[in-house]
Amino acid sequence: MTLQRSPVRRLRDVVFYLIVAGLSANFVLLIVLLLAADLMFTSPAEIVKALQKPEIRAAFGLTLSTCTITAVLSVWVATPLGYALSRYRFPGRSVVDTIVDIPIVLPPLVLGLSLLILFHQPFPFSQWLFPDSNWQLETWLRDRVGFPVTFRWPAVILAQFAVACAFAVRTMRVTFDQIDPRAEDVARTLGCTRGQAFMHVALPQAWRGVIAAGTIAWARALGEFGPILVFAGSTRFRTEVLSTTVFLELSVGQLDAAVAVSLLMVAMAIVVLVTLRWLGAGLSP
Repeated sequence: MTLQRSPVRRLRDVVFYLIVAGLSANFVLLIVLLLAADLMFTSPAEIVKALQKPEIRAAFGLTLSTCTITAVLSVWVATPLGYALSRYRFPGRSVVDTIVDIPIVLPPLVLGLSLLILFHQPFPFSQWLFPDSNWQLETWLRDRVGFPVTFRWPAVILAQFAVACAFAVRTMRVTFDQIDPRAEDVARTLGCTRGQAFMHVALPQAWRGVIAAGTIAWARALGEFGPILVFAGSTRFRTEVLSTTVFLELSVGQLDAAVAVSLLMVAMAIVVLVTLRWLGAGLSP
């Protein structure tokens, strides 16, 4: 026996659907209008002309390399950290969980300034460890290791990593939260160590989360601007990436070039998302 809905109830359902659809469509429409405005502002010829500039091509190459390195490093760090936060209850776990979220809520310029201070701030008792230096991390890396960081390409990766890894950790933690730990317990009862249970049982089940974490980290690194500008600068052919290119082109009045680079970044983000989703679909059983 099926219950007949009253006209008033059906009307309320229609109103609810209209409200949900209307509110949802507003955001989708906003994104579509933003992209359409960018496309109508310039022309394909102007886009090609802007992207043929040597400095923009160099920024494109640096962006690809740094975002890829950042995504790999983020997944490499986020996988064990997300696993630890998901599986273990250890002293200070809530503190670690809070610290991981700090880069997500911290203003980008503040994060960049903090990185800059970290590499140039003398630490207490550092003169005991490095008596021949002026006790700064950047100076020690430059003089002793021969690998300076600040205002060079490693600073770009570190600035991207500081933010992107936090998002990757959140993704991996949610992934492991959704995986039943009983299979790992069974593997340990059969003689596996914790490391073997993680590598052969938990990690294969978390491959979707690994792909998602890498995607989020790559996309987040692509759009990072504030920390890079403060910590790495935006020197042409040296530390300039696409996000800072938009700022530089706007600062000199080259609006067409700025819009062209913006559209390039949108295209790169779409290509990465579509490619990784296609890869994930191909790997599914």
